[in-house]
Amino acid sequence: MTAKTARVNDDLIRALRAVVGDRVSTSAVVREQHGKDESYHPPHPPDAVVFATTTREISDVVKICAGRGVPVVPFGAGTSLEGHVAALKGGVCIDLARMNAILSVNAGDMDVTVQAGVTRKQLNEHLRDMGLFFPIDPGADASLGGMAATRASGTNAVRYGTMRDNVLALTVVLADGRVIRTSRRARKSSAGYDLTRLFVGSEGTLGVIAELTLRLYGIPEAISAAVCPFPDLKSAVETVILTIQSGVPVARIELLDEVQMDAINRYSKFDYPLQPTLFFEFHGSERGVVEQVETVKGIAADCGAGDFRWATKPEDRNRLWQARHDSYYACLALRPGAKALATDVCVPISRLAECILETRRDIDQTGLLAPILGHVGDGNFHVVVVMDMNDATEVARCKAFNERLVMRALAMDGTCTGEHGIGYGKIDFLTVEHGDAVSVMRAIKMALDPQNIMNPGKIVRV
Repeated sequence: MTAKTARVNDDLIRALRAVVGDRVSTSAVVREQHGKDESYHPPHPPDAVVFATTTREISDVVKICAGRGVPVVPFGAGTSLEGHVAALKGGVCIDLARMNAILSVNAGDMDVTVQAGVTRKQLNEHLRDMGLFFPIDPGADASLGGMAATRASGTNAVRYGTMRDNVLALTVVLADGRVIRTSRRARKSSAGYDLTRLFVGSEGTLGVIAELTLRLYGIPEAISAAVCPFPDLKSAVETVILTIQSGVPVARIELLDEVQMDAINRYSKFDYPLQPTLFFEFHGSERGVVEQVETVKGIAADCGAGDFRWATKPEDRNRLWQARHDSYYACLALRPGAKALATDVCVPISRLAECILETRRDIDQTGLLAPILGHVGDGNFHVVVVMDMNDATEVARCKAFNERLVMRALAMDGTCTGEHGIGYGKIDFLTVEHGDAVSVMRAIKMALDPQNIMNPGKIVRV
């Protein structure tokens, strides 16, 4: 056992087992699994993993760790992309997957309270027969606690917002083991500091999210999805900008360049043209959806679009969006054995075309395998840079490209991360983006976690 983890000893393990019984593991396989996410960042396993089932257990575990100065790292589904779950200083990982109870559905108020380990697919399966759904869809079947912790969004964000807009209240275990509830179920309040939004996006650095109350929506009367190719990236992005500026309440509008379309065709067995393409989805009444479609078709035609290819049956829509969600793995399949550096800058919609086109030129000049895709309806796009981790020169070239992309977005008054979060992969970019405001974030961190035991090494350096 290394010096940094010397405090994780037999005495600590006995104390943890007194709280959760045999739901403590020091197995190398289990620890390794809990020290990595879906990213290229190297794994950092914790020294022990606790599988919690109640808020009280989380509180007791945190109190034990706080009394010994042992780091605590929350773990949901492990689908994050910036090293959020890496135990950089060892310690105890609290796995929340078994906290998967849907505690109450308030259909009349259109909200639901769940434990943090409930996944978005599990929740929507439960809600379907009630005519309700939860719209935030980051692609992966992430845990809702993890989605709140990273302030996730996804394909529906252009219409329904992000987790920031859809979390009404949280139950959080603080660094000393205290349990707080950040708000009531009322849709608005002026009572004190907005603690809910403080913890949404805190990435486990301020406390462990144990329960969430979420805003729900009615399942639309009509849903229509389509795929439309364009002669070039500029035409596709101009269609997006004009659609948003025209006030069309499109539910999803996703951009995929020709490289990404090739990857999707291969991986998901489609036969779409190898051209820059937009995926659309429209929600509303039957008449409202028809009006939205006609408006967007007119905008697209003016920008030189090809024919719309419709997916009207639920199974066809599901296959279409599953292919979009599998795009990360489709990119990896283009180069077996490689890893991916997934970027997620976001810029004001008026600068989107400029940023994407400059990025495409950068990719071509650098000679990278790097498909472009993204939730362009809100100015957020991704570049999936596929790289050989055994080639140090190539990895350096890919990281240099990522830095240029982030600085390009910041120069356009954008952000280094639209949805993936900071983790430890983007700490330096956060400082560039926010400057002295990072010292305020650090002060909040130290006020709530003076020992720096809550997911240390993420968001801000202490």
